[in-house]
Amino acid sequence: MRLSRYFLPVLKETPSEAQIVSHRLMLRAGMIRQQAAGIYSWLPLGYRVLRRIEQIVHQEQERAGHIPLLMPTLQPADLWRESGRYDDYGQEMLRIQDRHKRDLLYGPTNEEMITDIFRAHVGSYKDLPLTLYHIQWKFRDEIRPRFGVMRGREFLMKDGYNFDVDREAALHAYNRHMVSYLRTYERMGLTAIPMRAASGPIGGDNTHEFLVLAQTGESEVFYDDRVTALKLGTRKVDFDNRAEVAAICEEFTSLYARTDETHDPALFDAIPETHRKVGRGIEVGQIFYFGTKYSEAMGATVATADGRRVPVEMGSHGIGVSRLLGAIIEASHDDKGIIWPEGVTPFHAGIVNLKQGDSAADAACDGLYAALAAKGLSALYDDRDERAGAKFATMDLIGLPWRITVGPRGLQKGVVELTCRRTGDSEEMSPEAAVDRLGRIYADW
Repeated sequence: MRLSRYFLPVLKETPSEAQIVSHRLMLRAGMIRQQAAGIYSWLPLGYRVLRRIEQIVHQEQERAGHIPLLMPTLQPADLWRESGRYDDYGQEMLRIQDRHKRDLLYGPTNEEMITDIFRAHVGSYKDLPLTLYHIQWKFRDEIRPRFGVMRGREFLMKDGYNFDVDREAALHAYNRHMVSYLRTYERMGLTAIPMRAASGPIGGDNTHEFLVLAQTGESEVFYDDRVTALKLGTRKVDFDNRAEVAAICEEFTSLYARTDETHDPALFDAIPETHRKVGRGIEVGQIFYFGTKYSEAMGATVATADGRRVPVEMGSHGIGVSRLLGAIIEASHDDKGIIWPEGVTPFHAGIVNLKQGDSAADAACDGLYAALAAKGLSALYDDRDERAGAKFATMDLIGLPWRITVGPRGLQKGVVELTCRRTGDSEEMSPEAAVDRLGRIYADW
């Protein structure tokens, strides 16, 4: 994409309403625009990152054997009355009526609707296990929306729901989600720690939150710092192997890590003092096992092998897709702007032409742009007639991981400059070598 033809409304000044780093940088980088309290338009740069995150979530869900579908944003109130949650959920639920005076709600979550879909189409243990998920916009009428996309009222969320014939199978689904989430966050350049948490209005007695450590996190967290070194890496996982999946979950949850809601001081004090840490964390996902809470209330049963009908065992599993943008920025920025991990960057590289209009520089930039595209890499080419300092400032602000700088002086030597945004290190090399280097870097992502 040529920047002269792109819509990138960057701001020089920080809006006064932005209280945390991610909100400030998303506004300044032209990623979002507030339309109402806690409600944002996603501008082109922000939308590209949102879709990159969504793609990773889809890939890891399907790798784990989960099946995508799409449910509507509006739900009949009668389903929630059936489960008993309509009156209990509180003022965060946006309740509305259509022209026929039928009660509807803008869905904050989808346990009732997915249970209704399941009971209409599945009646036998032979159709299980089954996990369905979607990525859809939600609405929760926060009393005090703040911090940009971190605590908005409208947000994009992945929510998945497992259906199993017995508790053991449902707990395997729980573990399967935990492992798939760990890989999802790693691919986004995040260390997201699974922490035992409270279930809240979803219900159930077995739940973990995934939290990214950040000073601006809304939750106080207590943890053994050795948990931050755990990685799935490139290891292969057989998601049908219950023992293998359970062992990975044990590996990532055996060290102490809890939110303030479930903190146990006695267990925490038993950790060696050098490894005891207290900090703050941003929640980016949560998994729940709640058994038959919804299936009993709504009559979702299956026939077993011996002919009995039993309520199906269930769990729900969410990832805050739009919230992840804020969490990634909180975890990865400096005083110049955002630093996108390669896995979620809106463009793989930026190209800066130091002398727009110079025939040699223009030709070299066009060649780099085409060569990167041939490797499946997207570039943002700053072809504006601007001074070099302004171009560098824009690239640093929007945080592309790699920048190729092209100027007449370097071209006389047959080189361009490849710069890593994270470290600031630069290296001169031929244009062909720069393209090959980026191809090898992104092959790992």
